[in-house]
Amino acid sequence: MSAPLQVRLPDAEATRAYGRALAGVLRAGDLVVLTGDLGAGKTTLTQGLGEGLQVRGQVASPTFIIAREHPPLTRADGTRGPALVHVDAYRLGSLDEVDALDLDSSLDESVTVVEWGEGWVEGLAADRLELALRRPRGASDGIGVDEAFAAGEDPSAGERVLVVTPVGARWAGVGLPGQDEVAG
Repeated sequence: MSAPLQVRLPDAEATRAYGRALAGVLRAGDLVVLTGDLGAGKTTLTQGLGEGLQVRGQVASPTFIIAREHPPLTRADGTRGPALVHVDAYRLGSLDEVDALDLDSSLDESVTVVEWGEGWVEGLAADRLELALRRPRGASDGIGVDEAFAAGEDPSAGERVLVVTPVGARWAGVGLPGQDEVAG
């Protein structure tokens, strides 16, 4: 496991922009495991990944459908990147339910992002990126997004702190966005 990288993201747009930048180093077969409290920005970051990968369809939280596949669009140069498989493991209750998603069948030709995946999907790939998002205020201060919004807090505002932990040989020597910032 490589040393974790800490990136400060001042708001939701910076979180989305980081996702777009990260998409530039992702390739088919990559597994991204996202963790963080409700409202931390997991789906926002994944929206940026979708934009950067140039996939079809609006990237939204797949909470109730559990998994959604976004096929690649044809780029201006005629090429196509990998599909994006976006999974929300929040409602899963067992490893059998994770296995039933059959994620390993599409792993080789897709970038697979699993929100709330910690402890559930690490066995899918020896190489992965573990992304942990937190908000130092608002939703991560012990109140939910709805309560923060009701209190007048803009859910898209506020700093997020992202810790990126590359796991496995795939990430050796890969320049990750934010490496020019102070690692922590």
